[in-house]
Amino acid sequence: MKTTLRQCYICLCFAVLQNFTYAQRNIHWEIQRYDGWYNNLAHHCRGSAGTSLQRLLPAAYSDGVYQTLTEPQNPNPRKISNAAMKGESGLPSVRNRTVLGVFFGYHVFSEIIGIDNSGCPPEFLNIKVPIGDEIFDPEKTGNIIIPFQRCQWCKQSGNSPNNPRRQINSVTSWIDGSSVYGTSQSWSDVLRSFSGGKLASGSDPLFPKESDLNLAMWKAPDPSTGQGGTDGIYGFGNTRANENLFLQAVSIVWFRYHNHLAEELAEKHPMWSDEDLYHNARKWLIAVYQDITECGWGATPRLRGTGRSLVWSLSSKMGISEDESYNQHVDPSLSNEFQAAIQFMATLMPPGVYMRNKTCHFQEVTSSNGSKWPAHRLCDSYWKRKHPDIKVPEDVDSLLLGMISQIAEKEDNVVVEDLRDYWYGPVKYSRTDYVSSSIQRGRDLGLCSYNNAKKYFGLKPVGNWSDINSNLYQSNKQLFEELAILYGNDIENLELLPGTMLENWGDPGELLTEIVLDQMQRLRDGDRFWFENTKNGLFTAEEIERIQNTSFHDVIVAVTSIEAGDIQKEVFNWLHGDPCPQPEQISAGKLAPCVPLTVTDYFAGSITGYSLLILTLCSFPLVSYFIAWIVAQLRKRDVKEMKKKKKHVASIKQVLSADGVAAQEWQGPKDETFPVLIETNQDQIIKVFDSRSNLIRIIPLQNYKNVPVIQSNNRGCKTLLIKVPKEYDLVLFFHSEEECTGFIQQLKVNGIPISESKKKEQSLLKEAVTKKQRSQILETFFRQSFAQVLKIDPLDTGNFEAGSSSKIKEAIECELSRTEFAESLGLKPQSMFVESMFSLADEDGNGYLSFREFLNILVILMKGSPEEKSKLMFTMYDVDGNGFLSKQEFFTMLKSFIEISNNCLSKDQAEQVIESMFNEAGFKHKAELTWEDFHYLLRDHDKELQLTQLRFKGMEPPEVFNKMYRKVSFVDGIEHGIPAEPRLYTEAKKETYQKNKVHQKIQEFKRFIENYRRQIVVVVIFYGISVGLFLERVYHYSFESQHTGIAEVSLPGIAISRGSAASISFMFSYILLTMCRNLLTFLRETFLNQYIPFDAAVDFHKLVAITALVGTVIHCMGHATNIYMFCNTPLSILSCLFPKVFINDGSDLPQKYYWWFFQTVPGLTGVILLAILALMYVFSSRHFRRISFRGFWLTHHLYVLLYIMIILHSSFGLIQEPMFHVYFLVPAILFVGDSLISLSRKKREINVIKAELLPSDVTYVQFQRPVDFEYKSGQWVRIACLALGTNEYHPFTLTSAPHEDALSLHIRAAGPWTTRLREMYSPKIVTELNGYPKIYLDGPFGEGHQEWNKYEVSVLVGGGIGVTPFASILKDLVFKSSFKSKMTCKKVYFIWVTRTQRQFEWLADIIREVEETDQNNLVSVHIYITQFAEKYDLRTTMLYICERHFQKVLNRSLFTGLRSVTHFGRPQFEPFFISLQEVHAEVQKIGVFSCGPPGMTKNVEKACQVLNKKDQTHFTHHFENF
Repeated sequence: MKTTLRQCYICLCFAVLQNFTYAQRNIHWEIQRYDGWYNNLAHHCRGSAGTSLQRLLPAAYSDGVYQTLTEPQNPNPRKISNAAMKGESGLPSVRNRTVLGVFFGYHVFSEIIGIDNSGCPPEFLNIKVPIGDEIFDPEKTGNIIIPFQRCQWCKQSGNSPNNPRRQINSVTSWIDGSSVYGTSQSWSDVLRSFSGGKLASGSDPLFPKESDLNLAMWKAPDPSTGQGGTDGIYGFGNTRANENLFLQAVSIVWFRYHNHLAEELAEKHPMWSDEDLYHNARKWLIAVYQDITECGWGATPRLRGTGRSLVWSLSSKMGISEDESYNQHVDPSLSNEFQAAIQFMATLMPPGVYMRNKTCHFQEVTSSNGSKWPAHRLCDSYWKRKHPDIKVPEDVDSLLLGMISQIAEKEDNVVVEDLRDYWYGPVKYSRTDYVSSSIQRGRDLGLCSYNNAKKYFGLKPVGNWSDINSNLYQSNKQLFEELAILYGNDIENLELLPGTMLENWGDPGELLTEIVLDQMQRLRDGDRFWFENTKNGLFTAEEIERIQNTSFHDVIVAVTSIEAGDIQKEVFNWLHGDPCPQPEQISAGKLAPCVPLTVTDYFAGSITGYSLLILTLCSFPLVSYFIAWIVAQLRKRDVKEMKKKKKHVASIKQVLSADGVAAQEWQGPKDETFPVLIETNQDQIIKVFDSRSNLIRIIPLQNYKNVPVIQSNNRGCKTLLIKVPKEYDLVLFFHSEEECTGFIQQLKVNGIPISESKKKEQSLLKEAVTKKQRSQILETFFRQSFAQVLKIDPLDTGNFEAGSSSKIKEAIECELSRTEFAESLGLKPQSMFVESMFSLADEDGNGYLSFREFLNILVILMKGSPEEKSKLMFTMYDVDGNGFLSKQEFFTMLKSFIEISNNCLSKDQAEQVIESMFNEAGFKHKAELTWEDFHYLLRDHDKELQLTQLRFKGMEPPEVFNKMYRKVSFVDGIEHGIPAEPRLYTEAKKETYQKNKVHQKIQEFKRFIENYRRQIVVVVIFYGISVGLFLERVYHYSFESQHTGIAEVSLPGIAISRGSAASISFMFSYILLTMCRNLLTFLRETFLNQYIPFDAAVDFHKLVAITALVGTVIHCMGHATNIYMFCNTPLSILSCLFPKVFINDGSDLPQKYYWWFFQTVPGLTGVILLAILALMYVFSSRHFRRISFRGFWLTHHLYVLLYIMIILHSSFGLIQEPMFHVYFLVPAILFVGDSLISLSRKKREINVIKAELLPSDVTYVQFQRPVDFEYKSGQWVRIACLALGTNEYHPFTLTSAPHEDALSLHIRAAGPWTTRLREMYSPKIVTELNGYPKIYLDGPFGEGHQEWNKYEVSVLVGGGIGVTPFASILKDLVFKSSFKSKMTCKKVYFIWVTRTQRQFEWLADIIREVEETDQNNLVSVHIYITQFAEKYDLRTTMLYICERHFQKVLNRSLFTGLRSVTHFGRPQFEPFFISLQEVHAEVQKIGVFSCGPPGMTKNVEKACQVLNKKDQTHFTHHFENF
């Protein structure tokens, strides 16, 4: 197996490798990485994206580390801009450099340097605008700034003077086409089409595809229109390639050129894959790009070294070394000082750009306001979306033609206003000063002074201002004077950027030339993938020559509609005689005016909504109070309705006699009272009715001369005790003393002999004999009876100590009523058998059985001979006492037996059985039987009669005596355990306080400390931890979070919100410990209780809750402040604070307040938490808890949702890493462990349709089936009944079938919960509740029994109540067979092992239904009654005798009326299974499913194991024990 898997894995890897190899089989060189890594094999990261800039000179920081030299050390940048870079536009380039060369230069710079990314944490060097600045402060406010944020830096730098801050270059330092392809593999993949080796295009193949969410292009809004979004933002390798229309046009050229190369290669090599074409095209594009850049930005070979190129104009004097070999020791990283070269390009930038066609017609263009102008205004072209003049590819060609023919601005110090005054700014400020920002960027980079840079490069420092540029000094001496003043007349303070710009005059100054040549030569010599490096295997000599002969002119002609003759060969220079000269040197005055600065208020229009939202959140408690008020009103209405229902007693009065009196019956100190109606009549009988007018008790008082009646003499004198002889007493609570007195008068009027007395209510109730006490007396009665009959040692009947003799005497003197006698037999009082037996035993006919009368009949039944027992039966049913038993009397006897077996026989069937028995005995012609005839009828059953006993409930020797002994011991324990005396009410001792109030307060304080010292210690520890956590977070965010920048945005709000968050995290976590009831109960018994007040857990719970509420309010106030501040914070800062949420792409305004509240997980969960807490706290108040405890209980169970929301709220925190789990984990584990007993998985509230109390302590419950409740026969559920006062769940097997509309359970009272459930569904309690208590359903759940239908033959073995799963299975089987459903199961054998016939009375209907509907004889039922093998009950014996005759005649069981075979004894499973093997020899596997006592399932398992040893049918056993 392992070898096969290994071979499959190898084949898979080989297939993947083969596909990859096939995709790149025409690539025989090392592919250059996009991120610049591993270009230098000795220093892998050199020149890669994300590395730091190289510092040629020491950093010029004020502290030598990172603090910049700003005002007052250096002049205001805006003042420098106004003084040194301001001037008129419209002066042409001295070297006739074209505008195309300018923007190509910016494209080159974007290829090798990227320092525009803002640093995190955000640091600002905002530029203060001079008062009265005509552009930025025309109103002379003096409070205007130009925002400036420091760029990204290396976190490992800036920590000492030896390691000053180093800035990060976000792009590669190599000229490797990163501006075309991006700086990562993923970026490149987004740009690719993966078809034909091309870059992805839009709807027009000559335009790149527009940016989407997968590509983080810079999307700053148009400063002239405010338009934003991705529309018109194309996908390029450089994030800012869409900065203006002209840089965008150059980028489109390179996009087209790649696809042009891919098409050429595809035509030449049609079998190449997409990977082959893409990487070959990329390789050629990079090489051409390198050559054009190196050779003076487009200078043709004949002009190389002539000095006419842009940044290489001095190469004839100080040209780059001709040694083009690769040198791995050269570091190509961009230097900080190279920033000066970019500023030189700013002086060449024109205020506008022409468009023309191929016929030299210069076109008019449309401005933002729709007017026509001769050229595109630069300030109106920033981040333009869908310019009306750039719609089709030919429009881009026209723009390129205009740029090729247009002469750039003069190479001097002047920068046009489009850059200096109207450069695009951040979202809040639409305009800024490019020159001021560049100067400030130089300070951010820590650039050295102008003279220091000259010294570094071996140039002579300047000593006078005039030495910088003598030509400029002569023409504009004032400029230098103003500049000198700004720098304090100290030329040594002159910064690098202003100095290099001032020395320009036609060509770059000598310092700038040195900086550029140093950088460009290092870029070439240190690039292992440079196209002229023959050792890298990229190109052959012929290919290198071809690349060197390719100019940007050739590139443009190849990818546009422009023909070679339409433009000059040197597209970066325009000479006299070249095609299409510009109409005139364009100036700002001839173009559309720039849209002025606009300041955006981020929070504009949000004040009203934000205020309303805060008010809404604050109103949550009020809404909760309103909800609670509604609940309270509904609760009051329910109480009123309940009071109305009590009036039903009055309606009963109208039906009954006028003597009926309404009252509340008291049955014991722990039992609730319930309404009854008491009626007396002239027969001296008291009748008790329930609220439904059902007669529940008859108290005959005819034979008594004195009935004690005791009335209470306190608490309203409305309690009455009637001492009922030989029964338990009747205790009544009346509504008033008058009603009580009136009822006593009725007793007298009806002739009941009473003796009146009065006692305190407490003494009265203590004297009353309750029903429970009566049952204890009867238990002693039966115990003593059996002790005398069976001659049991008195020591075995119980251990009675003090007072036991009197109790035994009381029990022996008591007499059984008919109802008590019937209950002892487990029968109904109106049963014929009970009536016959009771009448026979009641010798004196007083309606009660004395101890002697009960003993006489017990002796016969327990020790009598067969003749004596048959004589007893004969006498019982010889109603007329004539010494003969007629057929009618015999029928009466049989009918009394049949009552026990569900009354399943008709009169005709019973007569038929009698006739058969008479005929068999030879009494066919006799109408009456003598005792001798009757005994002869039973002649074959002497043995059974010999063993016959009368079984009383719970009294079966020898097991009976064990149970009896336990019961006696229990009673003894109760009788011996002297109940605690009620606590006395005593008046507190009064202490005389000192008159000194100070002393009184001190004494009071001491006692308080003494009484609550444990509580105080716990509270101090709790508040100490809470306050400590709060202060720690406040200190952290105030003094230790500078690296995050969060404090600079919202220090008060952050400190408060985070401090309170730490505190309430602790509180909401450890409040769970106060809810661990089991744990607290355990800990109360330990030594810890001496130090911790576990009994005060509820009070401490309230204290923590209130404190947490206060902390929550403080937390919300902090976040309200935070959200306001965040809504006023630029996106560049938000992206630093929340890098997982925001991306700084310059695209959008900060999110609105509602986004923070409803579109973030912390915000939304925070709102939900406020709502939950409001409900929980309001409903937990004393007032509402008293009115609606259920409302309190339900809302407090929202704690599950509360903690889920808290976990989500903290897990998705925007400011700090999740910390809640640190506090929550331990308390949660303890709480979950403590709650496992009581918590359930699921609840279903179900209406009970029917409930019936069956014999053998079985309760039948039928309830509604939920709509979505799907189950299989044999499955089980868990139910709970909250009417019991608990939500605990218990498992029971469903006895209903899946096709039935209702669900049913048969529950045996085997424990406290099931016993209480049985009591809850008793007619009495149901009457009191006006309906059946509802249940909660959890399930269904599967078990092995549901697999019965997977076997051709299944054997179902049920023991006792263990038949419940098989009841469902049998009904399901027959139902499916009746519809001829396709089933695997063909035969089912049902074996029920039961102790006595009384235990299956409830199952008889189910089996009868199965027999009636089982037309195909699928089910074979066998019933085993095990009691016959042990003890013989009188009724059981007689039924057994009749059973034989009954089965002979009607083929039905007398016990059930069923066709099922009834066996007496225990089943022999092994022989039974052997017979199954013979009957079903063709079946290979038989499923055996048993459920019942462990002994039975063990025997089944043993039989299966024995038979499975043989090579025959296999028995698969599934079992469950109860």
